[in-house]
Amino acid sequence: MGIVRRLVYVLLRSMQLTGDGDAGQPEAIVARKSAGILPYRRRGERVEVLLVHPGGPLWARKDAGAWSIGKGEYHDGEDPFTAALREFLEETGHRPSGTFAELVPRRQPGGKLIRAWAVDDDWDLSGFTSNAFAMEWPRGSNTTRTFPEVDRVDWFDTVTAVEKILPGQRGFIEELHERTTGRRLAATASARE
Repeated sequence: MGIVRRLVYVLLRSMQLTGDGDAGQPEAIVARKSAGILPYRRRGERVEVLLVHPGGPLWARKDAGAWSIGKGEYHDGEDPFTAALREFLEETGHRPSGTFAELVPRRQPGGKLIRAWAVDDDWDLSGFTSNAFAMEWPRGSNTTRTFPEVDRVDWFDTVTAVEKILPGQRGFIEELHERTTGRRLAATASARE
């Protein structure tokens, strides 16, 4: 029974329901979706990827399994690639350029579908800046504080990146590593450079 309850919770939390106005039954179920950019660069034989760390007090002390690709939600009818570029710019202050390669979309444990594009873009992080969001903090204090949406960006080799990134996004790193090196990441994890 606990597993069923958890699955229902995850399903309901990851989807947006709209009522039909009569019996309160859902008219449509629309899964949330995001689009993002995964910049990478080469350092000798190594491939490094740029990840973002979410800002705010809820993520402040989290590191392993907390980082993400730069991404954000988009709406039906909106071009996902255009949304990915916009969201990356908002979160980092940088507009990547180069040849973009679409990665395989990945469904997250909560149900959200993420589309991502990789680009060889060796960006100097000194220009990093992020947009901000407001939230009540501490909870129940009736005090609103502003936090950066992203508080850090950094380059990681692909082995380290799979440890840092949210588990549902690891497939993006693994796919990029295989595309750029011709080797599966799992086979190279023990040979960290």
